[in-house]
Amino acid sequence: MARRRRGRALTGWIAVDKPAGVSSATVVNRIRWQLQAQKAGHAGTLDPDATGLLIVALGEATKAVASLTDALKTYDFEVAWGTATDTDDASGTAIATTDRRPSEAAIRAALPAFRGDILQTPPQVSAVKIAGARAYDLVRSGAAPTLTARPLHVAALELTGVSSESAQFRMVCGKGGYVRAVARDLGAALGCLGHAAWLRRTQSGGFTLAGAHRFDPEGPDRDPALEAAIRPLEAGLSHLPRCLCSDQAAARIRQGNPAEVFATPAEDGALVWVGAPAPLALGLYRGGWIYPKRVFNLQRSAPESDLHPERSRQS
Repeated sequence: MARRRRGRALTGWIAVDKPAGVSSATVVNRIRWQLQAQKAGHAGTLDPDATGLLIVALGEATKAVASLTDALKTYDFEVAWGTATDTDDASGTAIATTDRRPSEAAIRAALPAFRGDILQTPPQVSAVKIAGARAYDLVRSGAAPTLTARPLHVAALELTGVSSESAQFRMVCGKGGYVRAVARDLGAALGCLGHAAWLRRTQSGGFTLAGAHRFDPEGPDRDPALEAAIRPLEAGLSHLPRCLCSDQAAARIRQGNPAEVFATPAEDGALVWVGAPAPLALGLYRGGWIYPKRVFNLQRSAPESDLHPERSRQS
């Protein structure tokens, strides 16, 4: 008999406004502990020095993390000219400098090459895996990993501000985009070097910073505002087409079987979610049918002893 997982069977999403100086994993672990949640994860890592939107998934929402990680994300950032660093951001050590500075016209002329479907080489200090090891771990051990360029879709990259020593930008990109790499490559293309002075994620899929929970690593052990910030499972699926189905089809889908669906704008072969009306599953839409990939189980509820463990210890 399988052991029952300890903690509360919470399901949903928390949009967190992450401060600088803490890792994404620290945020997830802290929130999981504060809520006494059985399971938690996140959709898209933010570097420790980066700020902004980090989406924390609870319970059944963790089954949809991959689809949200794939969704478009928006970043505001600043590139400081004249210095390249070993991390491609302000936390690193300078490895080259120059007195050259770009004009606004030169910056604007360089941007089209960074839009659309491009190839981007991740920073050496990154979470990219090489033969099973993280690149940043290889760097810390004294190695110099060779990273290959990877496809990246950049839906938008716009100049939003400029000064003599830096420029500000807004970028909308798909999965796997590194703002630090854009800063590095833009500085190289302009012949003036550059690194990311700061970056802030402002949107991820259907989530924005509006109403996001402000994470405080030194905050109280139990924060009522945190529980109030939990959003329903469907809030993290809004970037995907939705299907409806009959009660008979819902019964099949709950067992992981293909079933006929209707009322969807999805194109053939698209990843969709199906509800009746609550979310039932993620799956592929083909010819009026959904082929489930991940089935949600929303029937569980947290026992009272899990909600208040201190009460069960005293009884």
